[in-house]
Amino acid sequence: MCKVNSSLYVRKSSPGRLESAGETHWIPNTDVYVTEGILVIKVELAGMRREDLELTVEGNRLMISGQRPDSGRNTKCKFLVMEINYGPFECVIEIPPGYDLTEAKAAHQNGFLRIDVPQAARPTSKAVLVPISEGK
Repeated sequence: MCKVNSSLYVRKSSPGRLESAGETHWIPNTDVYVTEGILVIKVELAGMRREDLELTVEGNRLMISGQRPDSGRNTKCKFLVMEINYGPFECVIEIPPGYDLTEAKAAHQNGFLRIDVPQAARPTSKAVLVPISEGK
């Protein structure tokens, strides 16, 4: 199992979307590893619901995006330490050759999103939305 370097991510905005100067994005902690011929992408997304996430495939790129709500605290609080990221996030993971993103399966459980990508029979280049199920 190897930890994904931030250099594997390519940050981009959604097509036609302009980023405002004050808008911040964050990148969730992610592990990517291969086991039994399957590429596994595991993303830490505590506090997020399946409905708040979107996975999009374009060629060999998997884009994971969503928004973690900033709720459950008084608006007049003064932070002493703030390490939890809130708001929108968007990251792109480039999948190495030999895996078929059109056959990817995703599951969201206990604050983690797991995406299993099987080995490819042949590469594809069409855009695909990957559904997220509850649990695995």
